[in-house]
Amino acid sequence: MLKSLGRNPRVLRAVGVLMAEYLRFVHRTNRFTVAPEGIYEMVGYGLPYIIAMWHGQHFMMPFTRPSDVPVKVMISRSADGEINAVAAERLGIGLIRASGSQKKHQIKKRGGMRGFIECLRTLKEGDSVALTADVPKGPARVAGLGIVQIAKHSGRPILPIAICTSRSIELNSWDKASINLPFGKGGIAFGEPIHVAKEATDEELEAARLAVENGLNDVTETAYTLVGRPNG
Repeated sequence: MLKSLGRNPRVLRAVGVLMAEYLRFVHRTNRFTVAPEGIYEMVGYGLPYIIAMWHGQHFMMPFTRPSDVPVKVMISRSADGEINAVAAERLGIGLIRASGSQKKHQIKKRGGMRGFIECLRTLKEGDSVALTADVPKGPARVAGLGIVQIAKHSGRPILPIAICTSRSIELNSWDKASINLPFGKGGIAFGEPIHVAKEATDEELEAARLAVENGLNDVTETAYTLVGRPNG
């Protein structure tokens, strides 16, 4: 997406700062509705969570959390990831620099195991973690097993969340990314927490993976309904 920028740290940081400030502007200029009503009070009793989101629908996710709830997000070490990391930190989100993969030989290269361990440590310390459930580079909106493995080993529930705006630019990328625009309506939707037993079998892990996938599709549909537009 941003190959033309190269990997110049100053350039990547500048773009990340601009991105954060742009997202603040989008948040300020959209009228947001949250569903279900009273959800922040309800989820407050179950912290910390493993927050699940879809790739491409994640840019506004920092604005779904109350300011007093600490969250760390898993972000890759790619050039695009560096921009997202700068923006996330500027918006008050902690960082776990790693990413998953569908291919076993890429997990070590992307720091997947290190990220897995850091997620468990973060949850044990009482902070929530946020990560995209689908794995680069696709298929989009198909949950991987990584997120349910974290739930199994941490004992913490997965919470599907989606956020969208009535006005956006849809990119022709593998993750169907949406660039949110100002001056419209916004929708934030929370799903039911998904629990994974520590002794879960392979079949039960697959059932949990499908529950995450279905839960994210449901909250995405709800968020788009809140702003009066079709999903995607």
